Amino acid sequence: MTRQRKSGGRAAARTPFRPPAARPKRETQDEGPRPGAPQAGRRGRPRPEPAPAATTKLHKALADAGLGSRRELEEWILAGRVSVNNEPAHVGQRIGPQDKVRVNGKLVHLRFADRRSRVLLYHKPEGEIVSRDDPQGRTSVFGKLPRIGGGRWIAVGRLDFNSCGLLLFTSDGALADRLMHPRSGIEREYAVRVVGELPLAAKERLVNGIELEDGVAHFGRLVEGGGEGTNRWYRVTLTEGRNREVRRMFEAVGITVSRLMRVRYGPVQLPPRLKRGMVLELSPEEVSALIKQLPALPPRSAPAPDDGEMSEETEA
Repeated sequence: MTRQRKSGGRAAARTPFRPPAARPKRETQDEGPRPGAPQAGRRGRPRPEPAPAATTKLHKALADAGLGSRRELEEWILAGRVSVNNEPAHVGQRIGPQDKVRVNGKLVHLRFADRRSRVLLYHKPEGEIVSRDDPQGRTSVFGKLPRIGGGRWIAVGRLDFNSCGLLLFTSDGALADRLMHPRSGIEREYAVRVVGELPLAAKERLVNGIELEDGVAHFGRLVEGGGEGTNRWYRVTLTEGRNREVRRMFEAVGITVSRLMRVRYGPVQLPPRLKRGMVLELSPEEVSALIKQLPALPPRSAPAPDDGEMSEETEA
Protein backbone atom coordinates (compact mmCIF):
# COMPACT_ATOMS: atom_id res chain seq x y z
CA MET A 1 0.00 0.00 0.00
CA THR A 2 1.24 3.50 -0.84
CA ARG A 3 2.26 5.40 2.26
CA GLN A 4 0.41 8.69 2.65
CA ARG A 5 0.98 11.79 4.69
CA LYS A 6 -1.30 14.55 5.96
CA SER A 7 -0.96 17.97 4.35
CA GLY A 8 -3.51 20.66 5.05
CA GLY A 9 -5.95 18.03 6.24
CA ARG A 10 -5.90 16.16 2.88
CA ALA A 11 -4.13 12.95 1.98
CA ALA A 12 -1.43 13.43 -0.69
CA ALA A 13 0.01 10.32 -2.39
CA ARG A 14 3.68 10.23 -3.36
CA THR A 15 4.37 10.57 -7.08
CA PRO A 16 7.37 9.72 -9.27
CA PHE A 17 6.97 12.96 -11.18
CA ARG A 18 8.66 16.22 -10.34
CA PRO A 19 6.50 18.85 -8.64
CA PRO A 20 5.62 21.73 -10.97
CA ALA A 21 8.06 24.59 -10.92
CA ALA A 22 6.92 27.89 -9.49
CA ARG A 23 4.96 29.74 -12.14
CA PRO A 24 6.80 32.92 -13.19
CA LYS A 25 5.08 36.22 -12.70
CA ARG A 26 3.13 37.16 -15.79
CA GLU A 27 3.90 40.39 -17.50
CA THR A 28 1.21 43.03 -17.33
CA GLN A 29 -0.21 44.64 -20.42
CA ASP A 30 1.43 47.97 -19.48
CA GLU A 31 4.88 46.43 -19.24
CA GLY A 32 4.70 44.73 -22.65
CA PRO A 33 6.89 41.82 -23.72
CA ARG A 34 10.60 41.96 -23.09
CA PRO A 35 12.74 42.73 -26.15
CA GLY A 36 13.75 39.50 -27.88
CA ALA A 37 11.33 37.40 -25.83
CA PRO A 38 9.48 34.63 -27.73
CA GLN A 39 5.93 35.49 -28.71
CA ALA A 40 3.40 34.13 -26.24
CA GLY A 41 0.98 31.40 -27.18
CA ARG A 42 -2.70 31.10 -26.38
CA ARG A 43 -2.03 30.27 -22.71
CA GLY A 44 0.71 32.82 -22.24
CA ARG A 45 3.50 30.25 -22.66
CA PRO A 46 6.44 30.97 -24.99
CA ARG A 47 6.06 29.29 -28.36
CA PRO A 48 8.96 26.91 -29.09
CA GLU A 49 11.23 27.75 -31.96
CA PRO A 50 10.47 25.57 -35.03
CA ALA A 51 12.88 22.64 -35.32
CA PRO A 52 15.13 22.75 -38.40
CA ALA A 53 14.12 20.29 -41.10
CA ALA A 54 16.22 17.12 -41.13
CA THR A 55 18.54 16.88 -44.10
CA THR A 56 20.63 14.11 -45.57
CA LYS A 57 23.16 13.81 -48.36
CA LEU A 58 21.57 13.47 -51.75
CA HIS A 59 23.42 10.36 -52.88
CA LYS A 60 22.64 8.65 -49.56
CA ALA A 61 18.91 9.42 -49.85
CA LEU A 62 18.86 8.02 -53.38
CA ALA A 63 20.81 4.93 -52.30
CA ASP A 64 18.47 4.34 -49.34
CA ALA A 65 15.59 4.45 -51.81
CA GLY A 66 17.21 1.55 -53.66
CA LEU A 67 18.15 3.46 -56.82
CA GLY A 68 21.74 2.24 -56.79
CA SER A 69 24.94 2.14 -54.77
CA ARG A 70 26.37 5.38 -53.39
CA ARG A 71 29.31 5.31 -55.79
CA GLU A 72 27.04 4.71 -58.75
CA LEU A 73 24.75 7.56 -57.72
CA GLU A 74 27.68 9.93 -57.27
CA GLU A 75 28.54 9.21 -60.91
CA TRP A 76 24.95 9.98 -61.92
CA ILE A 77 25.17 13.33 -60.12
CA LEU A 78 28.47 14.19 -61.83
CA ALA A 79 26.96 13.22 -65.19
CA GLY A 80 24.09 15.67 -64.68
CA ARG A 81 21.40 12.99 -64.43
CA VAL A 82 20.11 14.29 -61.07
CA SER A 83 18.45 17.63 -60.30
CA VAL A 84 17.15 19.23 -57.10
CA ASN A 85 14.36 21.79 -57.39
CA ASN A 86 14.97 21.95 -61.16
CA GLU A 87 18.65 22.84 -60.64
CA PRO A 88 21.59 20.52 -61.44
CA ALA A 89 22.66 18.62 -58.34
CA HIS A 90 26.23 18.46 -57.04
CA VAL A 91 28.12 15.81 -55.10
CA GLY A 92 27.82 16.30 -51.34
CA GLN A 93 24.56 18.26 -51.62
CA ARG A 94 22.14 17.92 -48.72
CA ILE A 95 18.39 17.73 -49.19
CA GLY A 96 15.30 17.74 -47.02
CA PRO A 97 11.70 16.51 -47.28
CA GLN A 98 10.65 19.74 -49.03
CA ASP A 99 13.10 19.32 -51.93
CA LYS A 100 12.00 17.88 -55.27
CA VAL A 101 14.55 15.44 -56.67
CA ARG A 102 14.48 14.17 -60.24
CA VAL A 103 16.56 11.42 -61.82
CA ASN A 104 16.71 11.53 -65.62
CA GLY A 105 13.88 14.08 -65.46
CA LYS A 106 11.57 11.80 -63.48
CA LEU A 107 10.43 12.87 -60.01
CA VAL A 108 11.67 10.54 -57.25
CA HIS A 109 9.69 10.15 -54.04
CA LEU A 110 12.19 9.81 -51.18
CA ARG A 111 11.41 8.68 -47.68
CA PHE A 112 13.45 10.31 -44.97
CA ALA A 113 12.38 7.96 -42.19
CA ASP A 114 14.49 4.87 -41.59
CA ARG A 115 13.45 2.01 -43.85
CA ARG A 116 13.98 -1.67 -43.23
CA SER A 117 16.81 -3.13 -45.31
CA ARG A 118 15.78 -6.15 -47.35
CA VAL A 119 18.13 -8.84 -48.63
CA LEU A 120 17.43 -11.57 -51.19
CA LEU A 121 19.41 -14.72 -51.94
CA TYR A 122 19.12 -15.98 -55.52
CA HIS A 123 20.53 -19.19 -56.95
CA LYS A 124 21.54 -18.06 -60.42
CA PRO A 125 21.63 -20.76 -63.11
CA GLU A 126 23.86 -20.59 -66.17
CA GLY A 127 22.36 -18.69 -69.09
CA GLU A 128 21.12 -15.60 -67.22
CA ILE A 129 22.61 -12.12 -67.31
CA VAL A 130 22.97 -9.85 -64.26
CA SER A 131 21.73 -6.71 -65.98
CA ARG A 132 18.43 -4.95 -66.56
CA ASP A 133 19.24 -4.03 -70.15
CA ASP A 134 20.74 -6.44 -72.66
CA PRO A 135 20.87 -5.68 -76.41
CA GLN A 136 20.84 -9.42 -77.11
CA GLY A 137 17.60 -9.94 -75.20
CA ARG A 138 18.96 -12.63 -72.92
CA THR A 139 17.12 -13.69 -69.76
CA SER A 140 17.84 -11.34 -66.86
CA VAL A 141 18.00 -12.34 -63.21
CA PHE A 142 15.98 -9.23 -62.36
CA GLY A 143 12.96 -10.78 -64.06
CA LYS A 144 13.01 -13.56 -61.45
CA LEU A 145 12.90 -11.26 -58.41
CA PRO A 146 9.79 -10.20 -56.50
CA ARG A 147 8.49 -6.69 -57.08
CA ILE A 148 9.58 -4.01 -54.64
CA GLY A 149 7.64 -0.79 -54.08
CA GLY A 150 9.35 2.59 -53.91
CA GLY A 151 12.79 1.40 -55.00
CA ARG A 152 14.64 -1.34 -56.83
CA TRP A 153 16.79 -4.38 -56.13
CA ILE A 154 20.53 -3.76 -56.25
CA ALA A 155 22.79 -6.65 -57.28
CA VAL A 156 25.72 -7.20 -54.93
CA GLY A 157 28.40 -7.95 -57.49
CA ARG A 158 27.75 -10.00 -60.60
CA LEU A 159 28.26 -13.43 -62.09
CA ASP A 160 29.18 -14.20 -65.67
CA PHE A 161 26.50 -15.39 -68.12
CA ASN A 162 28.01 -18.90 -67.99
CA SER A 163 28.52 -18.93 -64.19
CA CYS A 164 26.05 -19.97 -61.52
CA GLY A 165 25.57 -19.86 -57.78
CA LEU A 166 24.84 -17.37 -55.04
CA LEU A 167 23.77 -13.82 -55.84
CA LEU A 168 22.77 -11.28 -53.21
CA PHE A 169 20.31 -8.45 -53.81
CA THR A 170 19.36 -5.68 -51.41
CA SER A 171 17.01 -2.69 -51.30
CA ASP A 172 19.60 -0.70 -49.32
CA GLY A 173 22.20 1.14 -51.40
CA ALA A 174 24.42 1.79 -48.39
CA LEU A 175 24.44 -1.92 -47.53
CA ALA A 176 25.24 -2.82 -51.15
CA ASP A 177 28.14 -0.36 -51.07
CA ARG A 178 29.45 -1.90 -47.85
CA LEU A 179 29.25 -5.42 -49.27
CA MET A 180 30.98 -4.59 -52.57
CA HIS A 181 33.58 -2.00 -51.66
CA PRO A 182 37.18 -3.25 -52.09
CA ARG A 183 38.16 -1.78 -48.72
CA SER A 184 35.68 -4.09 -46.98
CA GLY A 185 37.78 -7.09 -48.02
CA ILE A 186 34.76 -9.42 -47.94
CA GLU A 187 35.65 -12.95 -49.01
CA ARG A 188 33.91 -14.75 -51.86
CA GLU A 189 34.18 -18.52 -52.26
CA TYR A 190 33.82 -20.43 -55.52
CA ALA A 191 33.60 -24.07 -56.52
CA VAL A 192 35.58 -24.45 -59.76
CA ARG A 193 35.57 -27.43 -62.10
CA VAL A 194 38.55 -27.55 -64.44
CA VAL A 195 39.66 -29.76 -67.29
CA GLY A 196 42.63 -31.82 -66.14
CA GLU A 197 44.61 -31.77 -62.92
CA LEU A 198 46.16 -28.57 -61.62
CA PRO A 199 49.97 -28.95 -61.34
CA LEU A 200 51.66 -28.00 -58.07
CA ALA A 201 53.60 -25.16 -59.69
CA ALA A 202 50.36 -23.69 -61.03
CA LYS A 203 48.77 -23.90 -57.55
CA GLU A 204 51.67 -21.97 -56.05
CA ARG A 205 51.42 -19.26 -58.69
CA LEU A 206 47.67 -18.87 -58.15
CA VAL A 207 48.12 -18.50 -54.39
CA ASN A 208 51.30 -16.40 -54.37
CA GLY A 209 50.20 -14.04 -57.13
CA ILE A 210 49.83 -14.07 -60.87
CA GLU A 211 50.10 -11.13 -63.26
CA LEU A 212 46.93 -10.25 -65.18
CA GLU A 213 46.36 -7.38 -67.59
CA ASP A 214 44.75 -5.32 -64.80
CA GLY A 215 47.28 -6.13 -62.06
CA VAL A 216 48.42 -8.95 -59.79
CA ALA A 217 45.76 -11.35 -58.50
CA HIS A 218 45.90 -14.27 -56.08
CA PHE A 219 43.57 -16.68 -54.32
CA GLY A 220 43.37 -16.45 -50.55
CA ARG A 221 42.81 -20.18 -50.39
CA LEU A 222 42.91 -23.02 -52.93
CA VAL A 223 41.97 -26.57 -51.89
CA GLU A 224 41.14 -29.70 -53.86
CA GLY A 225 37.48 -30.69 -54.01
CA GLY A 226 37.68 -34.11 -55.64
CA GLY A 227 36.72 -35.34 -59.08
CA GLU A 228 37.61 -38.13 -61.47
CA GLY A 229 38.96 -38.39 -64.99
CA THR A 230 39.39 -35.10 -66.79
CA ASN A 231 37.13 -33.11 -64.44
CA ARG A 232 38.62 -31.89 -61.16
CA TRP A 233 37.01 -29.63 -58.57
CA TYR A 234 38.73 -26.94 -56.49
CA ARG A 235 37.53 -24.46 -53.87
CA VAL A 236 39.03 -20.97 -54.12
CA THR A 237 38.49 -17.67 -52.30
CA LEU A 238 38.90 -14.03 -53.33
CA THR A 239 38.47 -10.75 -51.49
CA GLU A 240 37.78 -8.64 -54.57
CA GLY A 241 35.46 -8.68 -57.56
CA ARG A 242 37.42 -7.90 -60.71
CA ASN A 243 35.95 -8.75 -64.07
CA ARG A 244 35.95 -12.54 -64.73
CA GLU A 245 38.88 -12.82 -62.33
CA VAL A 246 38.58 -16.51 -61.44
CA ARG A 247 38.43 -17.66 -65.04
CA ARG A 248 41.28 -15.39 -66.13
CA MET A 249 43.53 -16.63 -63.34
CA PHE A 250 43.12 -20.28 -64.33
CA GLU A 251 43.56 -19.40 -68.01
CA ALA A 252 46.83 -17.66 -67.11
CA VAL A 253 48.27 -21.00 -65.93
CA GLY A 254 46.95 -22.91 -68.93
CA ILE A 255 43.88 -24.46 -67.29
CA THR A 256 40.35 -24.29 -68.73
CA VAL A 257 37.41 -23.73 -66.37
CA SER A 258 34.43 -25.87 -67.40
CA ARG A 259 32.10 -24.79 -64.59
CA LEU A 260 32.13 -21.99 -62.02
CA MET A 261 29.79 -21.67 -59.05
CA ARG A 262 29.81 -19.15 -56.23
CA VAL A 263 28.95 -20.87 -52.96
CA ARG A 264 29.53 -18.10 -50.42
CA TYR A 265 29.58 -14.32 -50.20
CA GLY A 266 31.05 -13.12 -46.91
CA PRO A 267 29.12 -14.77 -44.07
CA VAL A 268 26.28 -15.88 -46.38
CA GLN A 269 26.40 -19.46 -47.64
CA LEU A 270 24.36 -20.79 -50.56
CA PRO A 271 21.66 -22.80 -48.74
CA PRO A 272 21.34 -26.43 -49.94
CA ARG A 273 17.54 -26.04 -50.09
CA LEU A 274 17.81 -23.06 -52.47
CA LYS A 275 17.57 -24.73 -55.86
CA ARG A 276 18.49 -23.13 -59.18
CA GLY A 277 16.28 -20.22 -60.15
CA MET A 278 14.82 -19.92 -56.65
CA VAL A 279 14.73 -16.80 -54.44
CA LEU A 280 14.94 -16.66 -50.64
CA GLU A 281 14.43 -13.46 -48.63
CA LEU A 282 16.23 -13.12 -45.31
CA SER A 283 14.13 -12.32 -42.27
CA PRO A 284 14.65 -8.95 -40.51
CA GLU A 285 16.53 -10.81 -37.76
CA GLU A 286 18.80 -12.47 -40.32
CA VAL A 287 19.47 -9.14 -42.05
CA SER A 288 20.43 -7.58 -38.68
CA ALA A 289 22.74 -10.51 -37.96
CA LEU A 290 24.34 -10.15 -41.41
CA ILE A 291 25.01 -6.44 -40.91
CA LYS A 292 26.60 -7.12 -37.51
CA GLN A 293 29.00 -9.63 -39.08
CA LEU A 294 30.24 -7.27 -41.76
CA PRO A 295 33.59 -5.54 -41.20
CA ALA A 296 33.51 -1.82 -40.57
CA LEU A 297 34.35 0.17 -43.69
CA PRO A 298 37.60 2.07 -43.04
CA PRO A 299 37.63 5.81 -43.77
CA ARG A 300 38.44 6.71 -47.36
CA SER A 301 41.72 8.56 -47.75
CA ALA A 302 41.46 8.92 -51.53
CA PRO A 303 38.97 7.66 -54.13
CA ALA A 304 39.82 4.18 -55.34
CA PRO A 305 40.38 4.08 -59.09
CA ASP A 306 37.70 1.44 -59.60
CA ASP A 307 35.19 2.78 -57.07
CA GLY A 308 32.57 3.58 -59.67
CA GLU A 309 33.03 0.34 -61.59
CA MET A 310 32.34 -2.26 -58.93
CA SER A 311 28.61 -2.47 -59.55
CA GLU A 312 29.18 -2.78 -63.31
CA GLU A 313 31.78 -5.55 -63.37
CA THR A 314 31.16 -9.28 -63.64
CA GLU A 315 33.06 -10.87 -60.80
CA ALA A 316 33.48 -14.41 -62.04
